[in-house]
Amino acid sequence: MSKNLCVRWLLTAMFFAPPAFAELAIEITRGLDKPTNIAVVPMTLRGGGTLSEDLGNIVSADLDRSGLFRTMSKINMLSYPATAKEVYFRDWRIVGMEYVVVGEVVRDFDGRLKVTFSLLEVNGERMLFTRMVQGSERELRDIAHFISDTVYEAITGIPGAFSTRLAYVTATQAPNRQITYRLMISDADGARERLMLESREPLMSPAWSPDGQELVYVSFETRRPAVFRQRLVDAHREQLTNFRGLNGAPSWSPDGRRLALVLSKDGNPEIYLFDLVTRAFTRLTHHFAIDTEPSWTPDGRAIVFTSDRGGAPQIYRLTIGTGAVERLTFEGSYNSRGQVAPDGRTMVMVHRRDGRYLIATQDLVSGRMRTLTETALDESPTVAPNGAMLIYATKQGSKGVLAAVSLDSRVRYILPSRQGDVREPAWSPLLKTYSGQ
Repeated sequence: MSKNLCVRWLLTAMFFAPPAFAELAIEITRGLDKPTNIAVVPMTLRGGGTLSEDLGNIVSADLDRSGLFRTMSKINMLSYPATAKEVYFRDWRIVGMEYVVVGEVVRDFDGRLKVTFSLLEVNGERMLFTRMVQGSERELRDIAHFISDTVYEAITGIPGAFSTRLAYVTATQAPNRQITYRLMISDADGARERLMLESREPLMSPAWSPDGQELVYVSFETRRPAVFRQRLVDAHREQLTNFRGLNGAPSWSPDGRRLALVLSKDGNPEIYLFDLVTRAFTRLTHHFAIDTEPSWTPDGRAIVFTSDRGGAPQIYRLTIGTGAVERLTFEGSYNSRGQVAPDGRTMVMVHRRDGRYLIATQDLVSGRMRTLTETALDESPTVAPNGAMLIYATKQGSKGVLAAVSLDSRVRYILPSRQGDVREPAWSPLLKTYSGQ
């Protein structure tokens, strides 16, 4: 692989698109053949009045998007109970529901909202739990995602990831052909899109801190790639690297103390560690080949990275404590952008097959590889913190979109922006804003 190819890897986010950008939409394209039937009853404000967000609609959309559930339209419901005591199981059994979620909202004297919600199993005619969560009016979407997470975990045994966020890059082209790049964050469902940075120079490779409070990314605003760190709460940003050559592909360690990144300051693209406290750089790889795209394993003991040291791009694992390097991928002539899922056993990657770039997984114990996608130019996979889904960048016609697929490939949906082009997704860690009661 040539140095030019390495630069192409680094410039993956330099794309061109029609003008304008907007919130991501959701288009579910595949779910389970037999999803679990669940009814989320509208959650109203006790005493009357309206809320700025429809909690029931948000929870229903979350559960539908997982592909594991089929939610009931509220217009088909026979009744609208607000508490578990008001539920008549026979009514819900008649319409084929397996679970029912009910809830009620109370506004306290200080204006804060208290939401009490319950999950009931219809066939067993029993209440599985009742929980209470509080928040302000502007936090209704957070409350709804918390409800979705709680219900999802109670039924599946897997933590929900609806309270997470996405980071991604958009690019728009003005009539004068000037490209504007934007670093955006949004809820996992694409709502509440927020601009973090706008630049006339390319932005790429966003990565979340383990606490979900910061991003690192690559910006070309200094006329060469440099790594920046930015807080979400106040948008304060700091430049971390300024070496000649490549400065790219930052990846935050699970403990939040270090970054793995690619530097060519010694003449060749190599993997380095950067200590965020001492500001010291430690070189990890020493090879004449191109080493790039580092990503930490969940236990923080190793890094997987892409290298052409075997003659073509393949994925390797470097153990931090010993420096030992092991090749992980052997199937196919091109595998890159490896990321190990939270289970520590499944690795996702970009895999070339029959001239198409697809998203695939590999079992790190058995070595078995499985392709998850069916399109031709898929890239930048990022795994949800619960390990159930991944999001990647792809093309829908000539337009760049984000798409999601479950790690068993049975569930798929697309998150195109309503206008514009989008790339370089990064899924945040779990963000448990509410603990409930």
